[in-house]
Amino acid sequence: MNVPKAEQKATLTYHDIKLAAERISPYIRHTPLLRERNMDSQLDCDVTLKPEMLQITGSFKLRGALNKILSLNEDERKRGIVLTSSGNHAQACAYVGKMLGVRTTVVIPKDAPTIKSENTRAMGAEVLLWDRDYSERWNKVLELAEIRGSVIVHAYDDYDVMAGQGTIGLEILHDLPDVETIVVPISGGGLISGISTAVKGLKPETRMVGVQTAASCAYYASRQNGYPSEINSRPTIADGLYCSRTSPMPYDIIERNVDEIAVAEEEDIVNAVNLVARDAKLLAEPSACVGIAALLAGNIQTRPDEKVCVVLSGGNWDLSMMGTILNNNFKERVMRS
Repeated sequence: MNVPKAEQKATLTYHDIKLAAERISPYIRHTPLLRERNMDSQLDCDVTLKPEMLQITGSFKLRGALNKILSLNEDERKRGIVLTSSGNHAQACAYVGKMLGVRTTVVIPKDAPTIKSENTRAMGAEVLLWDRDYSERWNKVLELAEIRGSVIVHAYDDYDVMAGQGTIGLEILHDLPDVETIVVPISGGGLISGISTAVKGLKPETRMVGVQTAASCAYYASRQNGYPSEINSRPTIADGLYCSRTSPMPYDIIERNVDEIAVAEEEDIVNAVNLVARDAKLLAEPSACVGIAALLAGNIQTRPDEKVCVVLSGGNWDLSMMGTILNNNFKERVMRS
């Protein structure tokens, strides 16, 4: 199958991320670091948050989408882009597509939070609601790419996308140069691949910790097994973090750069969403809160004086569902699922 795509690099480098920062900086927000002293005792460390829900489109995904699409040549942009996403990558690509006049088609799981598909449509993208199964959605993407000649913008298995996400690492080190540990959610692995490449390239002694939901944790299982592994995922409120199998590009970078991988249980994720809302006054989606959840549960070992930065990856979630969590009515639903 002849699927048009941009030529891939051999690997991701610190230099790629520096170039990405120059390319996308006019279009993004340099999100702040928030020192949250009232969380210190609960998380047993010196807590700073990187709130990417304050990014345009509500998540970190804008960074990677911008770097990828801005890197396309004129002919590639004319052919349009196609992708699949549970929502945040979709909204980011739709936003960039509208800004640059690039036709954008997104295949979204039909059970994804409604706000994500609605926001994607509102930004001008064509939205196709498809099966939750990733392989089914990916087959649809390949079909559309072949028929239309569109460029596939992969959510994480693409070095240009990873380089955009890595600009978060540059911002953290600029704003908190003495940070000791950075905690990052893992789904497909593109976010932590980018951040860890930036951080290890500039300050290699910094500890990088990735966190997955225990319900869907292929990278955690792979680290435990010592080889790339596929698992049977369970339903999770962290809908953006489904990960039943590793992907080759992120896997190699994660194995090289990420010091530890931890998991977060469903109840701890619920508690983390509440903690972030109560103490930081931020509405973070459950997928964004797995790092806080793992710290709450003691799944990441820290010192009380350790400077820890936790990346909150986004805030796009149905407000009615968020209200259910904040009203402490979600735990029974989690257990039933």
